[in-house]
Amino acid sequence: MPLPVTFTAGAGKLVIDNTFKAALVSPPDARLNAAIVRTVAQISARTGIPMLGLKASPAKLRVECARPGNEHPTLGEDESYTLNVTPEGATLVAATRAGALHGLATIAQLVTLGKDGFEIAATHIEDKPRFPWRGLMIDSARHWMPVPVIKRNLDAMAAVKLNVFHWHLSEDQGFRVESLRYPKLHLEGSDGLYYTQAEVREIVAYARDRGIRVVPEFDIPGHTAAWVVGYPELGTNPGPNEIGRHWGIYENALDPSREETYTFLDGFFEEMTALFPDPYFHIGGDEVLDKQWKESARVQAFAKEHNLKDAHAIQAYFNQRVQKLLVKRGKILIGWDEVLHPDLPQDIVVQSWRGQKSLAEAATKGYRGILSWGYYMDHLSPASLHYGVDPMSGDADKLTPEQAARILGGEMCMWAEYVTSETVDSRIWPRGAVVAERLWSPAATRDVDSMYTRMEAVSRQLEFTGVQHRANYAPMLERMAGGRPVEALRVLADALEGLGIGPRARSQKYSSLTPMNRMVDAARPESESVRALTLAANKVAANGKAATAELALLRRAFMLWAANDARFQELAGDDPLLAELKPVSKDLAALGNAGLKLLDAVEKGQPLPAGFAAAQRKELTRMEKPMVELTLAATRPVKALLK
Repeated sequence: MPLPVTFTAGAGKLVIDNTFKAALVSPPDARLNAAIVRTVAQISARTGIPMLGLKASPAKLRVECARPGNEHPTLGEDESYTLNVTPEGATLVAATRAGALHGLATIAQLVTLGKDGFEIAATHIEDKPRFPWRGLMIDSARHWMPVPVIKRNLDAMAAVKLNVFHWHLSEDQGFRVESLRYPKLHLEGSDGLYYTQAEVREIVAYARDRGIRVVPEFDIPGHTAAWVVGYPELGTNPGPNEIGRHWGIYENALDPSREETYTFLDGFFEEMTALFPDPYFHIGGDEVLDKQWKESARVQAFAKEHNLKDAHAIQAYFNQRVQKLLVKRGKILIGWDEVLHPDLPQDIVVQSWRGQKSLAEAATKGYRGILSWGYYMDHLSPASLHYGVDPMSGDADKLTPEQAARILGGEMCMWAEYVTSETVDSRIWPRGAVVAERLWSPAATRDVDSMYTRMEAVSRQLEFTGVQHRANYAPMLERMAGGRPVEALRVLADALEGLGIGPRARSQKYSSLTPMNRMVDAARPESESVRALTLAANKVAANGKAATAELALLRRAFMLWAANDARFQELAGDDPLLAELKPVSKDLAALGNAGLKLLDAVEKGQPLPAGFAAAQRKELTRMEKPMVELTLAATRPVKALLK
């Protein structure tokens, strides 16, 4: 995952043992050599077989790269590769380092455990991406994401061939980069949680070595509460100002009428653009409330003087000034949907969070665009939803070929209101691999069952990159259990799914200081075990007599659910982290008992008791409604049997 463009099975297999060595058989390239060593080390960690990495001869894996490519990854470079695997060895051929890196990621995924040990099936792959822009945005501003978190997610990105890391670095809740020119930005606007400039350079280099571009975002003119704490003169209102602690859209907006604002930004861009070599620079530009501008006599007089009829026109003026400051430093402006305005030159890029209609509108007006709508990982939507969203579907499907070429690809967004460094990985992965496939593989790649099968396999492989989407689950449950036996809590957790930003925002009980330590934080966006049980229930419903293995699987699960509540109630006691789950636990036990009755009816051919089906349908309807910001996913296999 992503599924290659062409994949032809060969005869036999390449055995993976301690003789497995790799060699770069093309012009020297230190970065590609390092990537080969990382790949071999990952295979060694996964198989438990000691391997030395690079070996000139004999080598089971030969990497041929025509040219290293640019100093830094660039938009539109050749990312294609060809991989040929035979029982004698594997040969990876690519035009540039970028393609070679993607080929190495494919090799790491192809290693499987066969009857006689680890192997790679003989195959021929020819592969290249559908879109040149395949990104992940991580919000480090609302909740702080330390350097190791960023690095491990970069490794996971490389494993599924993503090539843009969009780094959201300023927000109402924090300004996260050290500024030597304007030190009060980070000293007064970050709670002491920020990246030094040395750390920024370190992460940019780390991403570069994995074929990933880094595009920074400093959100202006809105979402700037943390900016004006240290520099209140930048704001439309004088303050007093403080770092945002609650979620939502703040009224703070930079003053577009003062020349001093642009002088400040000129110096700011001079410093920040030097840290980020990529030509693209994101200014945000979304959700700018016009309240302060409307109430400011100075801004209104300025708007009248410049014939700016409304807030959108005022923001367009601001963006024009900012765009010229970026051009002066060789940068191309990116902004969210709201920056789209005919007064801005067509070389800017519009990032659409509103959907394909907005994306298509930008393309018809001559602007390049990338899609993020449908790829918001913080909504905790099922992988199938993300898989069904295509940058070229909907209104974009009606574009001319010339207009369609302006759609560069897409980016998934990990906004951080309801995640911390402990939980962020589990909100991105493994569903992020599904978005990566949508942006890489041919548009016809749409088999949802195949996607889920491969996603679950890749999820386990991603662990060897260091990402902690699976590793943090058990420790969070153990912490909730407070040192007591955790099994009853785990059984319940496996049957639940967490809700995303929408329901949590409506509760209005969170701030940036709220611990993220409840079941809604530990529970996964999709329950892998419940999906397996639902597939089994569908097979039983279709032909119960033939589905003996599925019947046994369901019976074991239902018996476990039915018996779990007594253990959980004892564990929960008066513990506030667990007490809120008591009603959910009782529902899980009821589902287990209902499931056992249904299995008895299927296996013994007995009719259900009078009124049973109607009563269960009513109960399932109730249980399907979220409770304590959780979905009881366990209703699905029972519902499939009842149906």
